[in-house]
Amino acid sequence: MRTTYNDATVRLYHLSDADGGGGAETIFYGSLDEAMRIAAQQPEDVQDGLFLATDNDVVAYIDLLEN
Repeated sequence: MRTTYNDATVRLYHLSDADGGGGAETIFYGSLDEAMRIAAQQPEDVQDGLFLATDNDVVAYIDLLEN
């Protein structure tokens, strides 16, 4: 993700392929700081499908944790 800040507005969403449709479900829309807290509270299998989108980038939640 490009350089950002904790108060940046992000969309936290989950990509699911459970029904074969690959739909995206928005979990939260607000600050990066709060989105990271909410993502950390999700079950591990859900975390694997979480993504954060800013106005100019998208990154997998797991990738943020690994860096």
